[in-house]
Formats: sequence, C-alpha cells, structure tokens
Amino acid sequence: MSPILVGPLAVAGISTVLALIISILDKVLNNYGEMEISINKGEKVLKVKGGSPLLATLAAENIFVPSACGGRGTCGACKCKVVTDVGPHLPTELPFMSPADIAANVRLSCQVKVRQNLEIELPRELFSIRKYRTHVEKIRDVTYDIKEVLFRLDEGEIEFTAGQYVQLVVPPYGDIKESVQRAYSMSSVPSDRKHVELLIRLVPGGIATTYVHKVLKEGDPVELVGPFGEFHVHDTPATMICVAGGSGMAPFKSMFYHMFETGAFPLKEVWYFFGARTTRDMFYLDELRALEARWPRFHFVPALSEPKPEENWTGQTGLITDVLDRHLQNVIPKPEAGWEGYLCGSPGMINACTNVMKKHGIVENKIYYDKFA
Repeated sequence: MSPILVGPLAVAGISTVLALIISILDKVLNNYGEMEISINKGEKVLKVKGGSPLLATLAAENIFVPSACGGRGTCGACKCKVVTDVGPHLPTELPFMSPADIAANVRLSCQVKVRQNLEIELPRELFSIRKYRTHVEKIRDVTYDIKEVLFRLDEGEIEFTAGQYVQLVVPPYGDIKESVQRAYSMSSVPSDRKHVELLIRLVPGGIATTYVHKVLKEGDPVELVGPFGEFHVHDTPATMICVAGGSGMAPFKSMFYHMFETGAFPLKEVWYFFGARTTRDMFYLDELRALEARWPRFHFVPALSEPKPEENWTGQTGLITDVLDRHLQNVIPKPEAGWEGYLCGSPGMINACTNVMKKHGIVENKIYYDKFA
C-alpha cells in the first residue's frame, strides 16, 4: 500500500474506533434505568426510562407541557415546579426565571434531565391536552412566504379558545433524523371543531417551516398537540388595540371572526393594526375590509413601511409603531373603560409597540401578547 494512503487511512480508522467508543460510552453512562416521576403529590405517578429531558419524557407519557420552541430552551414556556433537588438552575434557564421562580425551584422542563426519581408540580389542565391525528385538507399561498394550511381531524373534535396555539409534530425528513415540534397559533374559529388552520411563514433554515413549505402536501397525515396558551380576549368593556405583522395575523383572525360570529364581548371596540413592508407582504386585505364593512365595532388599519411607487398604495405608511402612535394620539377615542393592548409578533415588535402603548397610558398589565420564540 502506498505510504501516502497509510496516514489518512489510519486517521480514518482511529476516528471510527473513537466514534464507536463514544457511542458505547454514551449508551452505558446515560442508561439511568427506570425512574419514577410523581406529579402533584402522587396524583399521577409515571414509570419512565431515565436520561431524556423532562419535557420529552412527559410527552412520551401523553402529558404535554407547552413549548413554543419545541424544547430548544429559547421560549421559556415549558416551566414547571421541580420539588426534587436537581441542582442549580442552568445558564439557559436563568433568563426566563424571576427571583420568585428561582426561590420556588421552577425549572424549564426541556433543560432538566430525568436522571433520578422526581417529584414535580403541573397545572391540572395539562392533563387534558391531547395529540390529534389529522390530514392536510388544503394548502394555500397567502403571500410568497406564508402558507395557510388547513388540517382536518381524523377523529374526534378539538375545543379551544380563540388565540391559543398548537404544536405541529414534524416527522424526520431529509437530513432531519428526529421528530421535532414547533408552536403555531390557530387562525381558525373555535366553532369549527373538526379543523385547525395555521399560518406558517418560511424561516430560512427552520426545520418545521422548511418541512411545511417544501415537503408537506395535501392529503399528508400530520399530528398536532394542544391546545396551549393564555393569549385570549379579556372580558372587559375596554377597547382592544391590536397589532400584528406577518403570521402574527393568525390568533387575531381567530379572535375577530369568533367575536363577529358569536357576538361575544359586545361592549368592545376593536382596532387592528397590521404592518408589512410592501404589498407583497400584505394579505387578507379584502377579507378584513369586508369584515370591517359588516361589523361596525371593527376598525382595520393596514400599513406599509416601504411602499413602492408602482404599488399605488393609498393606505397608512410608515413603521407600524409610528402609525399606532399617530392613531392613539389623534384618531382613536379613549372610552371611559380605557384601552387594552393585544400584540402578536417578534420580541422586537412587541417591545416597541409596548413602549408606544405605555406612552399613551395603557398600563403594562393591560398589554397582552403572543411573542414568537
């Protein structure tokens, strides 16, 4: 054999052996055997295989703790109280923890590994969250990068509050070797219990969004988990000041059509600000303008931040925060019951809109949001 080939082959052989040893050690060292998880002082007791994150371990037992990021530790949604001492909070957990959370040993369940018997506390309503088997009934492009996907339940019905979300279960595909879950707000109305509609924007490199935009087809089977979330219309007479952009449209579409369909919250006026860069990013214009014409309490304010001359845009222009600021200052009457803020979108958008709302007297505990992870 040529001496030139000996070196690379030897390195390759050593690398293969090391990879095999690491794989074996991982299986041996991480084989924690059977563990016990006691929930709510023994209300439920699970016998589980140790070694996996608590979030995934509970999901395998059909107990679904909300997680907007699918267990990546970036949303802070999967909090639960771990009574058992499992060590100090990890750096990945601390950004999501208040001093009270830390004192009560609230943890992110995606960051806690099941390496010993655990005692935890969970809200009882999580026990009713289900996994639904569905198939894709329809896929429609509403913009160049947002798809409206309609799922039909294969059996049973789903009950949810307008504004809640589900987790889409993405199976392995291409180079993705493990199933993942991602959270999406439902845009369908709660009265349609046989369907779930989602608005899914393509995120470059996103595992779930790439699957939906490049792989998913009408007729495909899909699993959904839920419903989750506390984003909903509050039963007060205060006027709703709502702001969204892109796929942040989803929970508001559900809320508005539910209110119009049922007559819910009859004392509320609704102002909806929807921001986009150009008309290429704007959608549901005709539908929402038609809703505005039929529903006197609903006021729709679409705005473009970078309209092109050839688009002949006649609506509001500027950053959505500036449009919101102008309307709160000069256009929207402030009723005796005051205003409430409702926001859905990126953390940056939500923070900027929150500052504008607070400037005009909306107190922070009256600003509700659905923040993308």
